[in-house]
Amino acid sequence: MPIARQDLENYIGQLLLVDTWRDYCPNGLQIEGRANVQRIVTGVTASLALIDAAIDFNADALLVHHGFFWKGENACITRSKKARIAKLLANDVNLLAYHLPLDAHPTLGNNAQLGQKLGLIGSARFGDQKLGWLGELENAQTLAEFTLHIDAQLQRTPLVIGPSDQLIKRVAWCTGGAQSFFHEAANLEIDCFITGEASEFVTHLARETGVSYIAAGHHATERYGIEALGQHLASQYGLEHIHLDLENPV
Repeated sequence: MPIARQDLENYIGQLLLVDTWRDYCPNGLQIEGRANVQRIVTGVTASLALIDAAIDFNADALLVHHGFFWKGENACITRSKKARIAKLLANDVNLLAYHLPLDAHPTLGNNAQLGQKLGLIGSARFGDQKLGWLGELENAQTLAEFTLHIDAQLQRTPLVIGPSDQLIKRVAWCTGGAQSFFHEAANLEIDCFITGEASEFVTHLARETGVSYIAAGHHATERYGIEALGQHLASQYGLEHIHLDLENPV
């Protein structure tokens, strides 16, 4: 049986503790569609391509990590934003977006899922709102070996700054665009920091602190949380679910 849209939003809100987070966008229902939900599509970003694919699947709801209405963006609904929202409204598809609450969830979240994917055993949190994770590899690897492991698991060659023969055991990570967390992470007696993107300063900080830096892709590191959430909802409510991983080199 379908679930009422409001019941679905309420459940996810409680599951991800949405009301406890300071965020850069609204979490939850962003575009209202049909009142009942049976078929859901999940994906990283509410791009026009993902919206079109969700419509082709005859989805009642599209769940994403990157939705709309970011703080500081132009509020006018024009051009690409108009095209995206118009498609959702015309086809009565709900858009639900979960940003920091999805990054942080202890089992379904992006950081938890990335750690599991890479064989990292999480032990502590750090950074703003405790979004960053600390943990260890079960067995130490050289940076070269660890890079190959990441490449194989994420199917994307990461940007790596550090000596290839450095032994990697203790790791800090935070998915997406968390390069600013490197300042704090580099002081935590770690061997390596992993995130999605790199800024110019990270090269110098990595070389000066001896902490290797890996930028494994914003999209690539944030594919797994929204998929895990969709799988959880499908199991919980008997919903039809499909996850669409649209290629993104960033």
